Amino acid sequence: MSIRVEVAAPTVAIAGDRALSIAGFVGLLIAMAIGGWGVQWDIRWHLLIGRDSFWIAPHVMTYAGVTLSATIAFGMLALERVRGRASQGWRLAAVGMALTILAAPIDDLWHRLFGIDVTVWSPPHLLGLAGAHLNLLGAMLVAVELWPGSSRRRALGVLVAGTLLLGTCYVTVDPGVQTAFRRGGAFFFAWPLLGALGFTFSLSLTARASGLRLAPLVVTVAALGLHVVGLGISDAGFALTQPVPAIQEAIAADPTSPIAIAHEMARRSGTVVGRSFLLRWLPILPAAVLTLVDARRRWIAGGIAFGATLFVSAGHMLAGAPSLRHALPAPGDVVLAALLIPPAALAGSAAARWLARRWPSPITPPA
Repeated sequence: MSIRVEVAAPTVAIAGDRALSIAGFVGLLIAMAIGGWGVQWDIRWHLLIGRDSFWIAPHVMTYAGVTLSATIAFGMLALERVRGRASQGWRLAAVGMALTILAAPIDDLWHRLFGIDVTVWSPPHLLGLAGAHLNLLGAMLVAVELWPGSSRRRALGVLVAGTLLLGTCYVTVDPGVQTAFRRGGAFFFAWPLLGALGFTFSLSLTARASGLRLAPLVVTVAALGLHVVGLGISDAGFALTQPVPAIQEAIAADPTSPIAIAHEMARRSGTVVGRSFLLRWLPILPAAVLTLVDARRRWIAGGIAFGATLFVSAGHMLAGAPSLRHALPAPGDVVLAALLIPPAALAGSAAARWLARRWPSPITPPA
């Protein structure tokens, strides 16, 4: 009888530890989704309302997601240390949240020194986004640590983390289209160039970590769905809060701001500002090509194929946009982009391969 107790107790403890780790992982993904939708709503708030303060509703939603994510990441990291295990996933997730939290006071200082900024590409905003990327990479690694490579749960967890990672990358790269509007020429291809690097990395890593050939296509379609849900949440939020717009005053105060440019681009294209889907469905075709080539096994061919397809499809669609007709590239600019974008995608594919090969095997015993 005593022998049975000695054998059963560790089994129960391991099962309890595993259940708590899975709950933490699921909670982290939910928290990051909440924070991501808050950021999406915040961007639309700037575009449609114009006014900004600490306690606007999308900020509260974003901060709630960040707070919950940080609590889970740091709590699970502390618990792993108590268990005597070294989870690289929770460590990376915690480091990411530390960077995101650090970005908040830096952003406040930036506003005090330079005024209210309305661009994603300000240093504190980029620091916060870098933290979000690291956090989601950590979440993906947690799934790798929790389940063996053949597990469907691991594949599902990696796919969800990869979808959130790609969505964060989308937000980071989006301002490249305004760079095309402002500068034209070779900068016309700023969005596909940055996307070739970031998107290929996210999709290739997800394919390798999940073990699914279809992962790139699934993740890009899921990221589009995530965007649609975010639009619905922000629409509902506007209906509930009913903020008073001050957007015309904001545009008049700075006609060269990203907000003013977004409105001008929407006016020229005949679209509704803040509701365009172009940049969310454009990566789907390159992702389908990456799936066909198989990012898990052919990282060189996959990277080049993704970059080449993104160059052609994005170049064609952006060139046809009425808002960018004044910024069309010269033939030399097109050749330069053709020489840069596939290698950028190859670099993203190589980085994903390098990282995936260094991720450990599962550290949590199977249930």
